[in-house]
Amino acid sequence: MVAPLYTTDSGLLFHAGKILIVTVGLPARGKTHISRALERYLRWTGVKTQVVSLGDYRRKTLGGAQKLPPDYFTLGEKTEATKALRVKISGGCEQTIWDYFGDGGQVVIYDANNGTRAARHALAERFDKEGVHVVMLESLCDNPDIIERNIRSVKISSPDYRGWDPDKAVEDYWSRIHDHEKYYEPVEETTWPYIRIINVGEKIMVNNIQGYLQSRIVFFLMNIHTRYRTIYFARSGQSLIEHSFKADSDLSPAGWEYGERLKEFVLERRRKQGLSDRRLVIWTSTRRRAHHTAWPFLATAQASAASAPEVSTITVPEPTSPDSLTTATRISSPALNVKVVEKQQMSEINPGIWDGLSPDQARKYFPDDWERFSKDPYAFRAPRAESYHDLSVRLEPVLIELEREQEDLLIIGHASVIRCLLAYLIGLPASEIPAIEIARGDLLEVVPASYGVHSQAFHFWDGPGRHGAGNDETNFYENYAEDTKGKRKVVVEVVEPGAATE
Repeated sequence: MVAPLYTTDSGLLFHAGKILIVTVGLPARGKTHISRALERYLRWTGVKTQVVSLGDYRRKTLGGAQKLPPDYFTLGEKTEATKALRVKISGGCEQTIWDYFGDGGQVVIYDANNGTRAARHALAERFDKEGVHVVMLESLCDNPDIIERNIRSVKISSPDYRGWDPDKAVEDYWSRIHDHEKYYEPVEETTWPYIRIINVGEKIMVNNIQGYLQSRIVFFLMNIHTRYRTIYFARSGQSLIEHSFKADSDLSPAGWEYGERLKEFVLERRRKQGLSDRRLVIWTSTRRRAHHTAWPFLATAQASAASAPEVSTITVPEPTSPDSLTTATRISSPALNVKVVEKQQMSEINPGIWDGLSPDQARKYFPDDWERFSKDPYAFRAPRAESYHDLSVRLEPVLIELEREQEDLLIIGHASVIRCLLAYLIGLPASEIPAIEIARGDLLEVVPASYGVHSQAFHFWDGPGRHGAGNDETNFYENYAEDTKGKRKVVVEVVEPGAATE
């Protein structure tokens, strides 16, 4: 959502033209993970982007590796039939790229090994002649632990190794890597702009990167990693004064009880997942009801003088956003191996003059504004308020920090903020963000992976603040601007306690 609210006749943004990003690297170097993460980010910024994977195209066309000739993956001598098969697959995949550009796409990420200089040069020349900017994206890795982790977490779970013994699958994939190493030629030519990533973010080298969009791509790639982590989302507890943005009210008694139950449920869930020994980082906004919901996670440390929580407040330039300042309060709990960080950018959406008004009241008192809002809930901004687009722009530094964070993460926040972050991770279009139902009492769990994300939700609370007090169903959202009334619903499926499969 970095993109401004405009469209062009060509459909292209930032005066950047069309860009083909050609990934280069040996197998199991994180190319697919990097490609999917970059696709997610560029789509979020409004750029029409697609990953075209040679492996996915081959599996879709021919099936898994068990259906291929034995010499298909070797790079030495091949039979004529195998050569024809490889030409057919690479040609069909290239045509998919041309078709996407022809349909108005701006960026294509070609996810393949592209390990020989002659082959990638020929590919680049064909697109360059048609006015497409070509950028080489090379991923080098000499850390065997990273390679082994990538093989076990991604490669052996692919259709190519369905039904295989895991250890035999790893052995077979290593043999495939060793065969490619004989013929691999690193990107040393300066004919085309290139980005070289070493050990998935340990070091980055760039050559001849031009323009705003290409620079944003480099900026993003400097902030990602492939380490396994789990991200949890939960609403803050019920406050004493609901429906008032200005009040910044503290938690009600039920809200404090909710925080305790959230702590118990999260710790139990992590115990079942075998994650108890890993550190948990908790992000909240600076609003009282948000960061006080996280306090029970620090209670163990606060109860003991020997393990009192460490508190620090700092104001520093964002490492990923040099033009802005952020104030963050960090509180650590050694007893539970938890760190709580408060972030100003994660405050709920500002309702402006609609503060305290229910949807029905807003429709009654501001009928013209309500009509415009109903037509485009994402982009409309009430007087002195924020639109969801404004909120998305405000949250971009948080998104980059989300990509940088390597520890497990629990985000305790407001429905509007969780909607934007969740939509970014799972790839929902902007038009659906205002209608995502985020229920208080549900824990959303997201695990980023190379081929997307795995997500599920767990229900843990039915007390006050979930459905309202008595017959007051409007109490579902503490800020009426976050209400989904009148919008198309996007509901996250919830797993009841005890029904989840580990």
